[in-house]
Amino acid sequence: MEGQTLSSALGTNEAFSGFSRLSIAMVLTDPNQDDNPIVYVNDAFERTTGYSSAAAVGRNCRFLQGEKTDKRDVDRIRAAIEARREVSVDIVNYRANGTPFFNRLIIAPIMDEEGEPVFFFGIQKELTETDRGADNRITVDNLAVVQNLVQRDLALILTSLREPAANDDMSTRRELEALPRRLETLQLVYEEMRLTGGADGRGKIDLGTLLGRVSAAIAHDEGRAGIRFVQTVERAEITLDHATRIAMIVSETLHNAFAHAFNLQDEGRIEMRVTNLSGGGVRIMVSDDGEGLPADVNWPSEKYAGGRLVRGLLDGLDATLNVVRGAAGSVVLLDVPVNFES
Repeated sequence: MEGQTLSSALGTNEAFSGFSRLSIAMVLTDPNQDDNPIVYVNDAFERTTGYSSAAAVGRNCRFLQGEKTDKRDVDRIRAAIEARREVSVDIVNYRANGTPFFNRLIIAPIMDEEGEPVFFFGIQKELTETDRGADNRITVDNLAVVQNLVQRDLALILTSLREPAANDDMSTRRELEALPRRLETLQLVYEEMRLTGGADGRGKIDLGTLLGRVSAAIAHDEGRAGIRFVQTVERAEITLDHATRIAMIVSETLHNAFAHAFNLQDEGRIEMRVTNLSGGGVRIMVSDDGEGLPADVNWPSEKYAGGRLVRGLLDGLDATLNVVRGAAGSVVLLDVPVNFES
């Protein structure tokens, strides 16, 4: 799309608004541009370094280096990026006011389906004297967990947007405009993980509570007068990976219902139910009494980023997704099997 690329969309303030609340500094760079420039930094990066997003975006990360930066650390980072592999270093960086600070930095590539890096994702944490002591394993482990989670989840979203849109520039624009909603869904997952004490990524999340928050956010942002939203959720303990995938699928499903089910109607109803199945597992139902899917439309469709994202999420979930055309509207059923807690 002329004048609008994925990298430029990432540079907007609203695109990563959810990730701005992460306490760990986060950076995305684009290796497909000259000199691998920064295309996004979050608020934590601005607070830690003193550099604003406007001052950082478009530049290579080397501006954070200075007199006390060890050249061997810089060489390790450069070699890892050239080899397209992950690297972790403790390095001296410099704030905008010129003061040095010791920084634990993890950099990892986000790959497309062909194994080519579409972005490099970095997180960093300023290290105190306590962090730098011998007993700093918790700091290392927790930072690595956050890196792995965000890297994996961003890859699902960003790689689905790298393919060209199905038909025209307007489709591409709509897909890029959906980026904040998708990232906000991830942020809600991470917040629920923190609230339930699973900051190490190994705990369980109440799926009902999480989906209630996700659906309420979408209903608030995309609802309109005359369209009533109802939700009924049961408690279901589930692993973080499964919760992330289900939350993203529900987000896409609800968005489609609010955006497309009532184009020709002034009134209607959208409902979401989360139910524990008697034989184990869980069922999520999203229904509407709107216009229904056209006979020639299959959802999810790989022609669009949302459809590609849903299909990718399903591949790692071992779940079944069924779309039923009712007498009025559509019903989407997502069944997660009996072993969904493993």
